[in-house]
Amino acid sequence: MVPLKRRKTDSGSVSGDDNKVIKFPNVVIFLLERKMGSSRKAFLTRLGRRKGFRIEESYSQAVTHVVSENNSGREMRAWLESQAPAGSTEVPVHLLDISWFTESMRAGRPVDIQDRHRLQVTHEPGPEAVMITLSGYACQRRTPLQHHNTALTEALLVLAENAEFCEDEGRNIAFKRAASVLKALPQAVCRMGDLQGLPCLGEHSQRVIKEILEDGKSREVETTLQSEQYQAMKSLTGIFGVGVKTADRWFREGLRQPSDVAKSGQRLNHAQQAGLQYYNDLNTPVTKAEADVISRIVEGAVQEVLPGAEITLTGGFRRGKQTGHDVDFLITHPEEGREEGLLTKVVSLLETRGLLLYQKTTRNSYLETKEGPACPPSNMDRFERCFSIFRLERPGHSSTQGESPQAACEERARGEGSALEQLAGEHLDWKAVRVDLVVTPVSQFAFALLGWTGSQLFERELRRWAGQEKSMSLSSHALFDNKRKQYLRASSEEEIFAHLGLAYIPPCERNA
Repeated sequence: MVPLKRRKTDSGSVSGDDNKVIKFPNVVIFLLERKMGSSRKAFLTRLGRRKGFRIEESYSQAVTHVVSENNSGREMRAWLESQAPAGSTEVPVHLLDISWFTESMRAGRPVDIQDRHRLQVTHEPGPEAVMITLSGYACQRRTPLQHHNTALTEALLVLAENAEFCEDEGRNIAFKRAASVLKALPQAVCRMGDLQGLPCLGEHSQRVIKEILEDGKSREVETTLQSEQYQAMKSLTGIFGVGVKTADRWFREGLRQPSDVAKSGQRLNHAQQAGLQYYNDLNTPVTKAEADVISRIVEGAVQEVLPGAEITLTGGFRRGKQTGHDVDFLITHPEEGREEGLLTKVVSLLETRGLLLYQKTTRNSYLETKEGPACPPSNMDRFERCFSIFRLERPGHSSTQGESPQAACEERARGEGSALEQLAGEHLDWKAVRVDLVVTPVSQFAFALLGWTGSQLFERELRRWAGQEKSMSLSSHALFDNKRKQYLRASSEEEIFAHLGLAYIPPCERNA
């Protein structure tokens, strides 16, 4: 038989973990952790409860006194508005400095509130806040390279990257879309009210944003950055030729970094061996100046093989970035069909000159009549391409006199040893750089240029817009109208945007 609970004989209520009688029920205190710190807040909470004060763990409408330390009235007003219901501008509580709380502790009761205790909230004159309206599609937003919310977007992109490592595509895309919206805003986000009415900001993203606005950082993001799995996955996927699945398997086998892989005796394919050998260089950002040097070298080789061919630098550099992780080129010729067989000859010429440390060339497998964009097998295009690692001479250095670049490269490789035995260190006279060469027929060039310019999310949103809003299928090869069952031709990016019913957005504003 379960005994009846003993009836409380106290006249007051009990305060939390300290089991003390609340002596002042009409005074409900919330201690703001911001700038105070969690340890000090916990100490002051225990102290206050022992003396009979009611102190809440979280802010609610029941709170009558908000106490903070080293915060201005302006900061407190902004924080309080972020807690209030949308549209509310009233300040219904006392905003107090820590001095009121400490004096009350000494007195053993709530002391009278003096002007020196209050955090003065002033209203600065200025234009009324204007609600910003943004489209839910990144392809309808202009997103500059430099924006006003870097701290917030970097935090969200850490969580997006971690979701990718966990193969959670839904969360990965959700965080990227939220970051993309913040990048497009014309001013910095200072309070949660600034986000009112904006699309793609889910509850999880808003929690992260709110915590950063209040505390300057997100605990979840900090924990992620410090986690062994995140650090290992970031390091292992940094090896050229290694994807998330392979990196995850290696992590479960106890490998944490490239040197572990080099010592483990793992069976690596040719790309992974090269990625391991040139790991340091390939994880060093490529500068625009270096990309321009490579561009001149590649263009010279292309013109030597096929005069009149055209080469275009794409990717992040076309969007205005000054650094990137690789260099991408599109190659075409104004006469349809003249580009066939070009890439094999260009790659052979570059290899003869000792400029390629690794290369893998694939043929053009796109068959419009059988594999049109109405049923694309994947988001990857089917162009003839070469994934390569380029050997770029550093300024002020050249190959050994009297020795061919290829011979010098091979001699150096013999001296360095196998990629499985050691990682290559810094080279004094050359640098390994990832370079992609893609050849496209001129009839598909505009679609390829759009697809290879990025950003990744912008391209994804273009395809989503085409499918959901226009009943079309867009790829880097063509645009197909699913209703009329026909291809829509275009000789420029502007024409593709017009077919899709979108305002043209220049490359420098596609950094979603």
